[in-house]
Amino acid sequence: MKRARGGDGEEAPRQNATAGQRKSDQSDGDNSGCDLGQGDMQDEDDNPGIRREIRSKYRELIQSVQQNREDMLSPSNNKLTEVLEEANKLFKDVRQSREAALDAQLLVVTSDLGKEKASQLAAEGAAFDPTAFTEHLLSYMGLNRLNDGEDEQPIGDAIGYLPPDAWHKVAQRAESCFRAAPSFHYMMGSFHAEPPPPKQRMERQRKAPGKEVKRIMPTQLKKMGGSHQEATEKEVERILGYLKTYYQDDPTSPISYYEFVIDPKSFSRTVENIFHMSFLIRDGLARMYYDNYKLPCIAPVEEGEVEAGGSSIRKQCIVSISPKQWKELIEGYDIRVTMIDPSNMQPE
Repeated sequence: MKRARGGDGEEAPRQNATAGQRKSDQSDGDNSGCDLGQGDMQDEDDNPGIRREIRSKYRELIQSVQQNREDMLSPSNNKLTEVLEEANKLFKDVRQSREAALDAQLLVVTSDLGKEKASQLAAEGAAFDPTAFTEHLLSYMGLNRLNDGEDEQPIGDAIGYLPPDAWHKVAQRAESCFRAAPSFHYMMGSFHAEPPPPKQRMERQRKAPGKEVKRIMPTQLKKMGGSHQEATEKEVERILGYLKTYYQDDPTSPISYYEFVIDPKSFSRTVENIFHMSFLIRDGLARMYYDNYKLPCIAPVEEGEVEAGGSSIRKQCIVSISPKQWKELIEGYDIRVTMIDPSNMQPE
């Protein structure tokens, strides 16, 4: 580095431009159309004088915090706040790593000082002054230092008198600082078992009866019942006629019950035949018995047997059959045709 002598006889520093700086100067001349604002910012970033000034201010702030440490710890001193505000202003112009390192160093110094100051403030706030507490308490209780009241209580060595309700006032104020005890109750219920209270019965509102409607169906059903009964009686007589005819043709040969009532072509007609046969057995016009092979047989009852037995004797026969059993009986007895001709049935 060479120094050039000025007109006043002092030497001024003079820097030789490096090759990189010369190239940057040439490029600045070539790019004359760039934005002036960006060029000014770049000049400030590359200006060593401005960089040196920022670093010098950071060092001054760090030195000021270290030298005035005891004064800044005082609660009434705001010098630490001013240092932080000045550091925030300098940080806006930080561009290089050396400047950022100085900013970090200042932050460490101020943080330690702020922590120590905060601990001192907390310790001072936690200190208990009995004298100050007593003065505040007496003032709250209504201490009378001037008048000598007859009903007021003297305070030992202190000068003045307290009203009669002074301590009650303190007690009421202290109650608000404590939680009230919970009321006593059984956590799992009382030991005395009592029946539960009866539940109120909810009465439902009944609907008002509507208008009476003429009932025609029961009359029609009566007529249908009468016609159905007449048709049943005629069918029973017809089946009895078939039974007597088969019996008279060969009285010695037993008539199988299933062969007589089963219709191999219709399950419903088979059920109707069983139904009508039950009337014959009930009224004593026909009887059921088992042959030598324990198979059910049917035979008409002669007129003399009916008169001897009397009309008061009744017999009941219950026969159940399902479609599956109906098919099995047809195959077992090898029934091909029905013994009761369905073509001569009386229409109901």
